[in-house]
Order: sequence, then C-alpha cells, then structure tokens
Amino acid sequence: MLFRESAASLATRTHVEGRLARLLTENFLHQHRHRPQPAEVHAWERSIPALINVLVEAGLGEIEMLLEYGLPLTSKRADVILAGEHPATGEPSYVVVELKQWSEAHPEAEEPLLCRIDAYGHPILNPIEQVRGYCDYLISFNGALEHNPAAVVGIAYLHNAPESKVAGLRLVTEDDRGRMFTRDQRGALIGYLRSRLAAKPGAEAADALLQGKVRPSKQLMAVAAAEVRDREQFVLLDEQRTAYETVMAAVRRARQAKQKEVVVVTGGPGSGKSVIALSLLGDLYRRGVPALHATGSQSFTKTMRKIAGTRKPEVQRLFRYFNSFMESEPNDLDVLICDEAHRLRKTSANRYTKATLRTGRPQVAELMAAARVPVFLLDQHQVVRPGEMGTEEQIREAAAALELTCTVVKLDSQFRCGGSDAYLRWVIDLLGLEGRDPTAWEPDDKVRLVTVDTPQQLEDFLVAQREQGYGARMSAGYCWKWTTKITSSMNALPTDVVIGNWARPWNLYGDRALLGAPPAPLWATAPEGFGQVGCVYTAQGFEYDWSGVIIGPDLVWRTDRWVVDRRASKDPSFTKATSDDDVDRLVRNTYKVLLTRGMIGTVIYSTDSETREKLRSLIPSAL
Repeated sequence: MLFRESAASLATRTHVEGRLARLLTENFLHQHRHRPQPAEVHAWERSIPALINVLVEAGLGEIEMLLEYGLPLTSKRADVILAGEHPATGEPSYVVVELKQWSEAHPEAEEPLLCRIDAYGHPILNPIEQVRGYCDYLISFNGALEHNPAAVVGIAYLHNAPESKVAGLRLVTEDDRGRMFTRDQRGALIGYLRSRLAAKPGAEAADALLQGKVRPSKQLMAVAAAEVRDREQFVLLDEQRTAYETVMAAVRRARQAKQKEVVVVTGGPGSGKSVIALSLLGDLYRRGVPALHATGSQSFTKTMRKIAGTRKPEVQRLFRYFNSFMESEPNDLDVLICDEAHRLRKTSANRYTKATLRTGRPQVAELMAAARVPVFLLDQHQVVRPGEMGTEEQIREAAAALELTCTVVKLDSQFRCGGSDAYLRWVIDLLGLEGRDPTAWEPDDKVRLVTVDTPQQLEDFLVAQREQGYGARMSAGYCWKWTTKITSSMNALPTDVVIGNWARPWNLYGDRALLGAPPAPLWATAPEGFGQVGCVYTAQGFEYDWSGVIIGPDLVWRTDRWVVDRRASKDPSFTKATSDDDVDRLVRNTYKVLLTRGMIGTVIYSTDSETREKLRSLIPSAL
C-alpha cells in the first residue's frame, strides 16, 4: 500500500496541485525500486481526486482510503480500497475500487470479458471482471475476511466516460463484486457507497484488513489434480485472465470457422504462466475439447503426470513432451499448451530418432502444426541450456513463416517471492541480465533475503524453517560432478557436492526412488527431497517456501564485475561448441532461475570469499 488516510484528509492534499501524486511517487520509488510510469502518475492526479470528491459529497469523509493496496502474495495492486462500517450491520465493510480515466471503450468482438480502448493496441480485461477478480483474490488470501466474505464489494468507476461510450462493457454480468459506474451515474454511485459505508470513521476497519493474517498461497503442484479434474483453484488476475480469455476466444474461433492462430504468453518467474496453463487445460479437459500440455522438462512433465493424474490414466496422458509431435496429423488437436516454451529445441530429433523422421523440421513448426491453437508460455531469461531457443521473436517469426496470426500477451505481475516485483528486479540487476549494476537490497514486507557464510549455516537455517512447517530446498550451480549410476546395494547416495568439510548428495538421478530419496522429477515436491542438492534442471518450473541457493565457482565477483568461469562448470551440456558468450549468459540465467524459486524467502551462500563479501555488502540480513 502506498498511502492511507481518510477521504477528508486526502481532500485537503488534493487542493495543492500535484501534492498527492508527488507523495505517492516517493512511496512507490521506495517500495518498488523504480519510478512509476507517467500514465500511473497522471491517473493519481486525476482519478483519485474524482473519487475523493464523490466521497465528500456523499458525506463519507471519515471513511479510510487505502491507496494502491498491494494484494497479498502478488505484485498486483488495487487502485483504492474504501474501509468503513456497514450502515445496517455495523460490521467492517470494504469497497474495492478500480479507477479508469477512459472516455470510451468497447468490448472485444464476440468476447465481452475483454475490451479495447484507443490507448492500447491489444485487448485488455473488462474492468468489471478486473475488479471482481481483485475481490475474489482478496477474500481468498486475507484472513480478516474468512468469516465475512460478503463484507467486500467491488466497483469500476469510469469517471470520464459517458454511458453511451462504454455501454457495451455491460455485456459482462454485474454483481456485488463487479459493477460499473460511469460519469453519468454520479448520483447512483453516491447512493451505492452510502448503502455500503456509514458516515463514521473507518480507521478500525482499515486496521482489521491490514492486520489480517495472509493465508498460504496455493502452490501449483499441491492443487494440480483438483485444478485439472474438478474445479478452478486459482483466481486469475488482469493479464493472466486476459491471456486465458485470449486463448479461449481463439479456441471458439477455431471451432466455428476452422481458423488457426498462435498465442504467445510471456512473463518472468512467478508471473503465473503455469497457473494459466493448468487453468486452460483443466477447463478444456472438463469441456471435452481435445487439448494437451507439453514441456521440454522431464521433471515438470513427470511430476504433473504423477500429481495431476493420480488414479486417472486419461489425465496422465494430457502431459507430453515437445518432441512428442513429430508424427502428429496436422490440426489433430484443438489446443496444444506449450509450457516453459523457452526450452524449445531447434529440432525434435535426437540420437534415438528413426532415420525417416530426421527431416530437420523445426520443433516450433511441428508444435504449431499439431493444433489449431498452439499456445506458447515462456520467459527467455530462463534459457539455461545450449540449443534452447524459445524466444518471443523466434516464435513470431515461425508463425509469420506459416502465415499464421500471432497474438502476444505480456504478464507483468509477480506471484512468487512473496509477490515482490522489487525482489525480481533486484535479482536481474544482481546478475547484470539487463545491463544494470547490482544494488543493495532494501528489505520489503513481502520477501525475506538472507546471506550466510557457510553451507552448514544455509542448511541449518532451512532446517529451522522446516521445523516451523515450511517447505524448503537447497540448490546449486552445476559445479560438481554428478554420480548418475546409483544402485540399491549402496549404503547412501554419493556426497558429490563437497564444500570444505560439508558434503551432500545431488538429487537422485533417474526415475526410480532409491535409498530414501525420491526420483529426480519429484525432488522439488516430495518431502524426502530435502537433504539433497538440486540443480537447475530439477528446480526449474517449481516453487517452494524457502530456497537455499549455493553460488558455485562458475560465477564469482571480482573487484567490480561478475566473472563466469566455464572451467568450473561440470554441466555436460556445455561443449567446446558452446561459445564463451553463451556460457556466460546461460550461467547467469541459471542463477536467476535458482534465486526465484522461493515463495517466502531465499538464503544465499557463495563458495567464493570475495563473492560472499560482495553479497554481504548488498544484503543487510546475514547470519
């Protein structure tokens, strides 16, 4: 939340031109480590005063306004939450408000959940549905609302728009959690607010909401089976919902008009790509629409087969690999959801492929041919192996070569790392992935970051978190040889990861559980995975409460910059043909993946003393 004050107090601030916007800008910069977009500042200058004026006119000057309220465990923010007392019950009452400066908007053709305005070249979520999603999400995650979900209602206020210019948006059903008021309905809005909020101080209700215990996030793997087989488990917000509806609209067009189109969804770690994938797959499966999910990750696919397909073989068959479609008939599927598409390869052929199938056909072309609506979800900063080539640009080019329409939806939210977009930006800067220098971490109230001086401290810290009921995993750069031939005749897993007098095994290699350790694909999700060190190939695509990351000698800080030492890497995918530039990029991407697995926090250790000193200078919390 950027600021909290009564409507009357905020009204006095708006009398000084730009004063409120300057205050919010300063608070935003402190919380998010970058300046807000000019459009956002402009909205603060225009939209918040428009709402304040309505509240003062309604006699609700004492209610509390929570500006830019951060939704729990995500980087998403509600424009305003009005907190006060219900006039009939005397109970806490909350109105979530989405403010729009639009003067005109129209529903997307045949898809009223999406709409278009002149300022954007792509469809966005209907504001009625947007605010409804915020209400549903808030109720799901704030414990103060657990026993009184009816306390929350939501409105979209289009204060510049005449009804005639936005009437088409009402094709979406309105209810208490999602309704719209326009410029022409100022009187109706005043009446509605009076029906939900009493003309009394709202500070107590605001306190209760802000002090409400945050409920645990639904971790993807924990609810995968219910999501696919039974009902929706996740509330999709903003661009997530836009991506979902964009795909569903494409499916309808494909079925009605035999129209083929490509959808690309891009976003960083924790932006909800796999949540979108599972939500789509579950909905299509329940409707009987031919659809499959594919990845290039053995761990992710096998885990999905086991967890989502428990006791249901037909669900297990929904999860495939990218190289499973070499012999598919064109458009055999309605939808092919390609998750983790940054792991696409140049071709699907390998040393085991039959000679007749070694055509050199690009893998992306095979996947596009297999379905009427191929969907690619990717983060190009997660390319960690030579030969992986799933970027937005490459998929666009492949679609253009096949003369297919390609729609791109960009996700800018963050649902991992406590929903801290500041942490994600800090990791990108730490590793120099976008050309910026590392900066000191300024602790926020969303994610914890700790540095330690020994691997034993790292492990002890994670053990303590597990004793409090949290999940945790240790992972490391691929800097130690990996014993892959393990037999049941051994007494224990080989302790390959050796740092001084501390030694631990890598996660088990292969698909069988042995010596008390889970098979590699289940390392990140099975409780027995703790105590082994995971690598990027078993960690990628997964999440856990606490992430312990060991930065090995392949990435060290020297004086004023990072140095990647390819000689320290034991990754067999790095060959003589892999250039130094590629190794540099892939190693940095590897640590970006490892540093963004934690839902609650991350603890970091480096094997190099100078690097540890650099980390201590950047991270104030150390053990």
